[in-house]
Amino acid sequence: MRILFLSQLVPFPPDSGPKVRQYLVIRYLAQAHDITLVAFARPDDSPSAMAHLGQYCRRVRTVPMRRSKIRNILALAGSWLSGESFIIRRDYVPEMAQVIQEEIASGGYDVIHADQLWMAQYALLGANRGAKLILDEHNACFQIFQRLAKGEANPLKKLALERDWRKLRSYETQACRRFDQVVTVTEEDRKILEGLIFPSESVRAGEANSIYTDVRRPKLSTIPICVDTASVKVVAPQGASHDVLHLGTMFWPPNVEGVMWFAEHVWPGVRSQLPDATFTIVGKNPPAKVTSLAEKGLGIQVTGYVQDPQEYLEQAGAYVVPVFSAGGMRVKIVDGWRWGLPVISTTIGAEGIRYVDGENILIADDAEAFAAAVVGTLEDRELNQRLRLNGRRWVEEKYDWQRVYPAWDNVYAEDG
Repeated sequence: MRILFLSQLVPFPPDSGPKVRQYLVIRYLAQAHDITLVAFARPDDSPSAMAHLGQYCRRVRTVPMRRSKIRNILALAGSWLSGESFIIRRDYVPEMAQVIQEEIASGGYDVIHADQLWMAQYALLGANRGAKLILDEHNACFQIFQRLAKGEANPLKKLALERDWRKLRSYETQACRRFDQVVTVTEEDRKILEGLIFPSESVRAGEANSIYTDVRRPKLSTIPICVDTASVKVVAPQGASHDVLHLGTMFWPPNVEGVMWFAEHVWPGVRSQLPDATFTIVGKNPPAKVTSLAEKGLGIQVTGYVQDPQEYLEQAGAYVVPVFSAGGMRVKIVDGWRWGLPVISTTIGAEGIRYVDGENILIADDAEAFAAAVVGTLEDRELNQRLRLNGRRWVEEKYDWQRVYPAWDNVYAEDG
């Protein structure tokens, strides 16, 4: 098949959850299909990344992602006036629409594959043009902002988030209904979207718009985000370390929220018992409130983006994922297992991931319990080693792309 693959990111290097997903899906599909990748590019996307992706794609086309305060203000104003979601309106770039229309007009595509909801508006430019439409939903997206709104203390920000998650839910519902296949990464998200796409008769009768008559009745399936375990060896820990590591994209609001909660509410309890403990925050573009944590003399360092985090992985005695408002699944947990690190997370942080609490991960949802889990992991060598070994074994069995991604064949089947 000829596939037009649409991405909001250049998916190489695979250094974030969305990139990991896209990169390995492209690699899998490229074994049997012809792929043209169209992606938004950022200033730090290198020519070597494009060349690497060229190994798997017949062609790679990029459009600059245009983000600015002025564009955000205009998008926000348009959202309040029109009823559209700010997030979706912000990410509409006419140049991207033009490139995709050019590709569709050239003809011959059997499938248009939109990676994440943000690219759905572009994929739908190809509706009724004969191509099968597939949407890979990394999250039930509205739920992320719904959870952020619930935890937001600032009244104005809370109001904005409350308005936007409802708009986004409406958009997400309508967009999904127009695809042939919708793929989620967790069963939890599949059930949420199923309830939105195929509501009860009473809900459907009460809908104000007529978009439901345009539904393709998409098939929903679940394929988790997987990793390449064969390419990564278990890290060699550097003795009995009291270093705690968080690794994740630091401009993503759920990561920022989680790191701030950990630093302000959990970390003091850890340091009271282990005064020499250190907390290292590794991730791209941390905001000022995160970088300022390093100035408080509490054993916290903030590195920003690190191309090769190997030294931090080897020094880590515990790997934390304190998340309260995300959706989908946290690839950082799967990566932690792949590296052979002892992982500690919240229930929401580990949502959608199969795990065994106490054997391959520790789950804690309040500050006191989380601090106890961190201290126990750093001090109890038997527990630390058990989490490391069991986590690596688990990811090899449950989340390796070579084992799991043949499920994409069913999504791409002619009658699928």
